[in-house]
Amino acid sequence: MDVVEVVVTGPDADWLAGFTRTLVEERLAACGHLLAPIRSVFRWEGRVHDEPEARVALHTRASLVPAITARTAELHPYDVPCVLALPVAGGSPEYLRWVLAETREP
Repeated sequence: MDVVEVVVTGPDADWLAGFTRTLVEERLAACGHLLAPIRSVFRWEGRVHDEPEARVALHTRASLVPAITARTAELHPYDVPCVLALPVAGGSPEYLRWVLAETREP
């Protein structure tokens, strides 16, 4: 199948919910499942940070990952936002068909 899960993190749940809504309205993603808060520990500009964030798992077509990456670069407040596309090995055929039906052709 052409379905992937795209993980994006953001500064807080409200910002990420608005971002997710934009992608769903633009048919770049069929849906997004938000988790908040999460705790991110990372190295940035020479020091280790320990920060609260939010995370969304977007369900979409593999062919739309470049468009999602581009929209994230446009809209995201971070200099280097996390955008990871994870393959979907299987799932409910009805759900996977729904994801494809609710997203646009690239």
